[in-house]
Amino acid sequence: MRKTILITGCGSGIGRMTAKYFQQKGWNVAATVRSNPEQDTELNSLDNVQVIALDVTKEDTIQSALQQAVERFGKIDVLLNNAGYGSYGILEATPEQAIRMQFDVNVIGTLLVAKNIIPIMRKQGEGTIINISSMGGKISFPLGTLYHGSKFAVEGLSEALSFELEAIGIQVKMIEPGMINTNFEETVMQNMNVDPTQTEYAPFLEKVMKGMQQAGSQNSEPIVVAEKIYEAATDGKKQLRYIAGADAEKIIEARKQLNDESYLAMIKQSMGL
Repeated sequence: MRKTILITGCGSGIGRMTAKYFQQKGWNVAATVRSNPEQDTELNSLDNVQVIALDVTKEDTIQSALQQAVERFGKIDVLLNNAGYGSYGILEATPEQAIRMQFDVNVIGTLLVAKNIIPIMRKQGEGTIINISSMGGKISFPLGTLYHGSKFAVEGLSEALSFELEAIGIQVKMIEPGMINTNFEETVMQNMNVDPTQTEYAPFLEKVMKGMQQAGSQNSEPIVVAEKIYEAATDGKKQLRYIAGADAEKIIEARKQLNDESYLAMIKQSMGL
C-alpha cells in the first residue's frame, strides 16, 4: 500500500522539490500551496499528487486540506511542515507586520498544522511529523534576529513535542538545511528591513551584505534536502535531527565545539566586522 505525505509550502523551493521526489519514489503526495491550486499545472499533471490550498496562518484552510487529503488517500503517514518565511534586517527598522508574519508562519503555522494532524495520526496509531528547521535554528548570523528567533523556536517546540507524541506512536523529526539554492535568499534581499535615515548602521550593513553574498557561492541544491527528508521519513530510526548540506554540517559542528565568545568572534571575522 502506498504511503502518503502531506507537504506545506509546495509553491516553490524545497517543498516543490520534495513533492516531486516523493512522487517519484511511489508515494501519494498531498502538495499544498497557499492559493490557486488549480493553476499548478506541473504538480497537477503528476500521478498520485493532489494539489490543495492551505495557508498555515488560517486554521480553517488547514482543516480543509487535511480532510481533502484523507478523503483522497485514506490516511496521512507523514507531515512535512515546510512552509516558511524569512524576514531579515535591522530590528529598529522592521515593521510590526513583518515581525508578526515571521512568527505566524514559521512558528504558529507549524504548531497549527501539527495540532490539526495529530488527531488523525493518533487514530491511525502511527505517523511522523517532520518540521523544517534550519542550521539557523542552531546558530545565528547578523541581521537574522527574526528568522533565527523563529527557527530556534521550531527546534524547541519540536524537541518538546516529541515526548508527548512518542507516547501515542507518533514521531517528530527535524531537518536542518544549510544555504539552499531557492528563491528564499532573493526574496530576503528584496525585502531587507533597513532605514537609510538610520545612518549609524551603514558601515555594519555594508560589511554584512558583502559577507552574505560571498556565502551564497556555497549553497546546496534543493534535492539535497529532499533526499534527507526522504531518509527521515523512511529510515525507521528514532532520530530527532537531520542535517542537510555540507555547509550546515560544518557550521553546526563548529558551534558544538565553541563557546559563545569564540563562536561570535568567528562569525564577526567571517563577515569582516
